[in-house]
Amino acid sequence: MSKFQLLDKDNSALIFIDHQPQMSFGVANIDRQQLKNNVVGLAKAGKIFNVPTLFTSVETESFSGYIWPELLAVHPEITPIERTSMNSWEDAAFVKAVEATGRKKLVISALWTEVCLTFPALMALEAGYEVYVVTDTSGGTSVDAHERSIDRMVQAGAIPVTWQQVLLEYQRDWAHKETYDAVMELVREHSGAYGMGVDYAYTMVHHAPARVAK
Repeated sequence: MSKFQLLDKDNSALIFIDHQPQMSFGVANIDRQQLKNNVVGLAKAGKIFNVPTLFTSVETESFSGYIWPELLAVHPEITPIERTSMNSWEDAAFVKAVEATGRKKLVISALWTEVCLTFPALMALEAGYEVYVVTDTSGGTSVDAHERSIDRMVQAGAIPVTWQQVLLEYQRDWAHKETYDAVMELVREHSGAYGMGVDYAYTMVHHAPARVAK
């Protein structure tokens, strides 16, 4: 295992922590609709490449509400791990699920950055995992709270990434035709200007038929 080794479908796992309504209400460092777009985009990337994925939630019925339906819909087969602890790494069922993936590179997204991302990230690092914190699928209660928390995790050895970086790191070579079409479809749906550019290139440059949105 090496931080110089790129992420791929065989060496990493995706972890989504507490993407729930009450946690979303407190996010102030990123537009919340953009946050949801990014989170769902990352989950879909994991599905394209069959990357082991975990969902976990905290105090669903007493405080936080259910995980966003759009996120759950990406992996309807996954049962979220329910917790009481703010720190996922102090929940035995969560740690057992992480261990069961067999992966040592953990790609983690969470609400909030300063608590539900930072706490397990630091403990996972201490436990010998490589931790990749996805900065644009995580949100804090202020810009400063988010940024200082990312700083703290990076200083401890975590690696900051973005959701689209993870997607393209998984794809890596456009000759991988088995995932090419699905990646392009995901880009057009979730990648903003990049996706618009793909649509333009397909139709204006390559003279493909105009795409019809589903």
